[in-house]
Amino acid sequence: MKPFSLSVVVPAYNEEERLERTLNRLLEYFQSQPYTFDIQIVSDGSVDKTNEIAQTYAQRTPHVQLLDYKPNRGKGYAVRYGVLKAQGDYILFCDADLATPIEEIEKLLPHALKGIDVVIGSRPLKESNLLIRQPFYREWLGRAFNKAVQMLAVKGIQDTQCGFKLFKREAAHAVFNLCSLDGFSFDFEVLYMARRLGYQIEEVPIRWMHQPGSKVRLLRDGSRMLRDLVWLRLTGWRRSAIAALPASQKTAEPK
Repeated sequence: MKPFSLSVVVPAYNEEERLERTLNRLLEYFQSQPYTFDIQIVSDGSVDKTNEIAQTYAQRTPHVQLLDYKPNRGKGYAVRYGVLKAQGDYILFCDADLATPIEEIEKLLPHALKGIDVVIGSRPLKESNLLIRQPFYREWLGRAFNKAVQMLAVKGIQDTQCGFKLFKREAAHAVFNLCSLDGFSFDFEVLYMARRLGYQIEEVPIRWMHQPGSKVRLLRDGSRMLRDLVWLRLTGWRRSAIAALPASQKTAEPK
C-alpha cells in the first residue's frame, strides 16, 4: 500500500462537554495507524470552552489544528470550511460525538484506496449495527425524509445524513466548492453535487450509536431541510453544469 495522508474534519459548536474525550480517542486511534494524519477542529462560532480545549490540544501536538470563526454559521458551513482547507490525500468528516466510532474508518478506507471517490457510512444497510437506536419518531421521520431526498435529489442512496463520510481530496474540493447550504441540508447537497460531477459514491455498513445532545430540532430544521431540498432540485443542476464547463466559458457565466 502506498503511503498516504488523512485529514479529519470535526465540526464543533459548543462541544465543551465531549470534545476532550473525542480528541483523546481520535489521537489514540490515529497514532497507531501506519499513515500520517491531521485533525481539524472547526469551531462554528462556539461561545463555550470549545476553542480553549481545542487550542490546548493544538499546542500539545502538531496533529491537531483549531479553525474558528464567528458568528455561528451552521454545520454545513463548518464542514465546508474545514474540508476546503484540508490537504490530506483523503478527507474524512465525522461528528464531534463520535456516534460512528472512529475505527469504522477501516471499513471505508479500503473502498477509497481502490479508487472510489466518495465513501459514506450508512445506517439502514442490513449489515450495519445500530448499537443504540434513535427515538422511534426521529428514526421514522429520518426514513421519510430520505424518501424525499431520493425522489428529488440523490436516488438510490439510503442514508445521506450520516455524519461519517470519506472523500478523495480532489473530489472533496471540487464538490464542496460548489456547495452553499450552511445548515444540516449540506449532506444531501454534497452527494447531489458529487453525483452530478460524475464521482463514484459507495455506501458502507457501519456501527453507530445514538448520542444525546443532538443539535437538530425536528420541526425547525426539518422544515428548513425540505425547503433546501426543493431549492437544490431547482438550482443544483445549473451549478454543476457550470462547473463542468471549460474555464474560458465559466468566466462568461454570470455569478
